[in-house]
Amino acid sequence: MPEVRVIGEEGEQLGVLGIQEAIRAARDRGLDLVEVAPTAQPPVCRIIDFGKFQYEQKKKANEAKKKQVTITVKEVKFRPGTDDHDYDYRMKHAREWLQEGDKVKATIWFRGREMTHRELGSRILQKLENDLVDVGEVEARPRMEGNQMFIIFGPKRHKTPAKTESGGHPPPAGGAAGPPPATGGASDSNPPSGT
Repeated sequence: MPEVRVIGEEGEQLGVLGIQEAIRAARDRGLDLVEVAPTAQPPVCRIIDFGKFQYEQKKKANEAKKKQVTITVKEVKFRPGTDDHDYDYRMKHAREWLQEGDKVKATIWFRGREMTHRELGSRILQKLENDLVDVGEVEARPRMEGNQMFIIFGPKRHKTPAKTESGGHPPPAGGAAGPPPATGGASDSNPPSGT
């Protein structure tokens, strides 16, 4: 007859019991016998209120879901002959999406003879990369896939600049004066000019 390790409602160990005996112990208390670790030897069961157990599991799942960050990939499409106004309009949307924390996929569609002028698409993507450098970083470099060329931008991580400021890397203007005099060659050449 199979046996299970039984844990009481307060977390106390009731020991290894036969399945029928464990079910009887749960029923005597007006509760349910729930298997919580089926892979253990012997399997572990708890005597608990199953409805309450399900509610707590759902609550934990919802809490985990709330903490989860969802990142969506939004797409802007260009053609090799896209006008400046159309480019600006799409670039502004890409900028907004990156600031909101979404990823942006910029695609250049080539048709027919446009395939021979891929450099036009490369120029547009390079211009877009330069225009979005302050809010996003390139996650996937421009590449061709069939009749389209695309690049993927991710939102810029704001933690990196904060670490550099507090991480002991001073800005070149403010802190660069301290380290050069510490080197031997710089101090040998400086005394005649300083005196």
